[in-house]
Amino acid sequence: MDEPRRVTDAVLSGVGRRSSDRGDPAETTSVPPSRPRRRSRWLSRTPARAALVTVLAFGAAITVTPASGAAGDIATGVVQAIRHLGSTSRNGQAFSGAPAVGALFSTSAGKLSQHFCSASVINSPHGDLVITAGHCISHTSGSVVFVPGYNNGTTPYGVWTVTNVYVDQAWKSSDNPDDDFAILRVSQRGSTVPIEDVTGAEKLITGQPYNHQLVQVIGYPDSSNQPITCQNWLKEPMTDQLEFDCGSYANGTSGGPFLAEVDPSTGQGALIGVIGGYEQGGDTPQVSYSAVLGADVAALFKTAVAGG
Repeated sequence: MDEPRRVTDAVLSGVGRRSSDRGDPAETTSVPPSRPRRRSRWLSRTPARAALVTVLAFGAAITVTPASGAAGDIATGVVQAIRHLGSTSRNGQAFSGAPAVGALFSTSAGKLSQHFCSASVINSPHGDLVITAGHCISHTSGSVVFVPGYNNGTTPYGVWTVTNVYVDQAWKSSDNPDDDFAILRVSQRGSTVPIEDVTGAEKLITGQPYNHQLVQVIGYPDSSNQPITCQNWLKEPMTDQLEFDCGSYANGTSGGPFLAEVDPSTGQGALIGVIGGYEQGGDTPQVSYSAVLGADVAALFKTAVAGG
């Protein structure tokens, strides 16, 4: 087991390279995503500014080889997730999970401890990036791992160590709810296979007005070892924030994805938000929020890609 590395602060900039089947988040310009969900004070958005990011380094904690044949199980997970999309439910329902969505865990003595937030694999050139809420990770110390598809103690797609964390400077300096997001780099010791090749990935979408969009939201409540899923129409209660109304989204669901346009054949969709933002995701289990994913997220994504 590698020794945990000390958290360091640095400012990075740059853009990543493209590849044929992985790339930058889609944008909709004329052509050419401590304890979670706790109360936080509303902070107004600052004027236009250059996007600065902070990179935090985390040490390896544990290494688990992906389960044999795990990639072949993706179809099963997809079918089970799609069953929950047939009607517009209004309470989160437990299900067996989706391959590209998982839980963040702390570790103890090289073993999984308690899961504390949710996260999703996002499409990227190197295939090694995950998105969650900024408040999930920015005050975390020690080792953190991501377990995609986690369900009742099983780790069907392996356990992935968080090696780098990228957060926007506006979140780091003032916990601005409009910048409550973080991008994580994950890997497995002894393997060069990226997580995206194992689980598939959601497509990160930035710059699109997605209010009034029907979305599926997945999260891992602290009180359960199963994820929950629900779908409903989004609202935009205030500038730069999206609202999703569905019961049972309690502590631990922070960082869970807002997925639009889910493809029934793959179970993957357009990631247009993560539970976070206003009130760090919401003060009640019935109402969840996400910051609108705009230029700051797009810049953060490019920095994370370049950092790889």
